[in-house]
Amino acid sequence: MNAATMSHASQASILIVDDDAVTLKAMQAILSDMGARLVTASSGEEALRKVLDEDFAAILMDVRMTGIDGFTAASMIRERKRSRYTPIIFVTGQDEDLATMFRSYRAGAVDYIVKPVIPDVLRSKLSVFVGLHDMNRILNGELAERTLTEQRLRASEENLRALAKHLQSVREEERIHIAREIHDELGQALTGLKFELNSFAKQYESDDAEARNEKQQALNVAIDRIINSVRRIASGLRPEVLDEIGLAAAFDWQAREFQRRTGIRCHVNIPAQFTDPDKDRSTALFRIFQELLTNVARHANATRVNVALSEDEAALALCVEDNGRGIKETEVQSPRSLGFLGLRERVLAFGGAIDVKGDEGKGTRVCVSIPVTAHQPVFHA
Repeated sequence: MNAATMSHASQASILIVDDDAVTLKAMQAILSDMGARLVTASSGEEALRKVLDEDFAAILMDVRMTGIDGFTAASMIRERKRSRYTPIIFVTGQDEDLATMFRSYRAGAVDYIVKPVIPDVLRSKLSVFVGLHDMNRILNGELAERTLTEQRLRASEENLRALAKHLQSVREEERIHIAREIHDELGQALTGLKFELNSFAKQYESDDAEARNEKQQALNVAIDRIINSVRRIASGLRPEVLDEIGLAAAFDWQAREFQRRTGIRCHVNIPAQFTDPDKDRSTALFRIFQELLTNVARHANATRVNVALSEDEAALALCVEDNGRGIKETEVQSPRSLGFLGLRERVLAFGGAIDVKGDEGKGTRVCVSIPVTAHQPVFHA
């Protein structure tokens, strides 16, 4: 829809039908100050075509015309669903009889005016229909807006339900994963250490110094392995560097871990003067970064990831770009894309914005912006 069509749709239109050019101009002059858009037709046939193209607040129609007369044109207009209820006012000469007036009403006219037309009377009659048309347009607009709002609310409710279900599933998976790691790694390591200690205690008196040193070294290695496992599991829950060293160091650590685990090169660019935000924003940005790297590993089929974290007086900005297959717009907007749904919720909690752009076969770029001064409720990992 172009600008002219949109303008016409928002302005009441009056169709003036008369086969006399002088009368058409006179009617236009009389109605020019009504604020309505005036459309003219010089025959019944042209009037029918006009009615097919657009809606009118009212139709001012001459009764006696060559070709299709006003009665026939009005009847045909009434037969069409789009114009069935459009008000039609007939205009005719003084010599018309009462039968003609009745015929006008049977053809669908709502009013009947005799020439010569009294301008004030004509404008008064038409202003009623123009007012009704405007009121109807406003009501239709409000109904459409309400319908759109209801659709958005339903979609939002569906997304929130899906997200809640997804988050619950993720929590359960995390608990299972942590329990398995503690049982398999720490449990086995501690059991082995217990046997080693028992063996060491039994052989302590009979072993010579060299044998005891070897046994002690083996125990130290086992203990170090357990300590490393504990640190790795704890880092998966919340990296120590995020609290102890800061967000920039946590990004560097996560990038190294990601590169070591997946083999995908990951380059992080953070200005030297970058200042860590508050704890809530640091946590949100770090979890967003983790989720984006997880998406790359699972779906992108990429070999390289570039990461940029920056700040200015207004906002914190994170951009993650890969050289993978390129995400599709339908994938980003799909309610099934729970990863992006979760990301949006994290960002919107701070009044921020997220922009996702995919170029098929060339990669995906995700940019997140979080205001530094927004005070909004947040949820944590």
